[in-house]
Amino acid sequence: MRTERSHTRLDRVFARLDREPERPAHVGMPRMSRHRIVLLGATLAFYAAIVWAVVATSWLVRLDWQVMFFRPYQQWPELHAFVDYYVVLGQRGPTAVMVAAWLGWRSWRQHTLRPLLALGVSLLLLNVTVGAAKYGMGRLGPHYATEIGSNEMWLGGDIFPSGHTANAVVTWGILAYLASTPRARRWLSALSAVTSLGVGLSTVYIGTHWLSDVLLGWAAGLLILLALPWFEPLIARAEARILAVRDRLRDRRGAKAPVPAPAGRPVVVRPLAERAADTVHEPVPAGRAARSPVYLAPGPHTSRAERSPVTPVGSRRPQHTDRHPRGTTPAPRP
Repeated sequence: MRTERSHTRLDRVFARLDREPERPAHVGMPRMSRHRIVLLGATLAFYAAIVWAVVATSWLVRLDWQVMFFRPYQQWPELHAFVDYYVVLGQRGPTAVMVAAWLGWRSWRQHTLRPLLALGVSLLLLNVTVGAAKYGMGRLGPHYATEIGSNEMWLGGDIFPSGHTANAVVTWGILAYLASTPRARRWLSALSAVTSLGVGLSTVYIGTHWLSDVLLGWAAGLLILLALPWFEPLIARAEARILAVRDRLRDRRGAKAPVPAPAGRPVVVRPLAERAADTVHEPVPAGRAARSPVYLAPGPHTSRAERSPVTPVGSRRPQHTDRHPRGTTPAPRP
């Protein structure tokens, strides 16, 4: 007979993870190269130019009003049903769930938390930077505009830059940022750029954003992706601490578990006769007196067969009139 430990689901997951390398060799970590720094500077200049053009009420603001008066949702009403579903690709909740599911599967396969941590850091930067710009500039949207031709700035709005566009750039662009090969990174970069720009134009079609909102949102999301390599040391330290806590919990859980018997050594089953021979009778302690033997009281002791039967109350069994108690003389029969 062999005693084997029943593996739990958590043990099977850890065993599956242990078969994967800690960090695959073909997965490269993006660095802040000179080319990346140049792109970051150009995008930052584009961001500042858009903000200045809107604040100064330049030709870009006039273009915003022209597009708004054009009313694309009335020019092409047949696209409205498709655009309503396509805009979901820029909403924070659905896109974060879909991308987190994919990156969680990659983390499980590669035995690393870097994909999920990179997504978390990028979304945190998105909420801080884009949220601060929205409420800091306070621009009103086309549906709430108060004066024709004005830039609608600092009036309590929250649509500049476009959150849908920036979220689409970050959530879909993080897949390109974490790609395993340069070819996959190029294809995913192009796909995320087209998807995010399409989401922004969809908001312009519906009439919830100005055209300049979309351009600034696209630049805001791109700035986060370009600056993400600066946060890689922070991601690496967070991953090391989380895995260290996991290892301590596993060691503590393994120390409390009973040690199983070796799988190769069979358990010897002994006969009952040998077990009885090896049984050691415990001696009676000195402070406790031995139990005295039991003696029956003196007198006649009758066996069970000689005892008189007892008829229960309410029994259907008739009384035996010919039986008499022992020691009495039966009456003579007539």
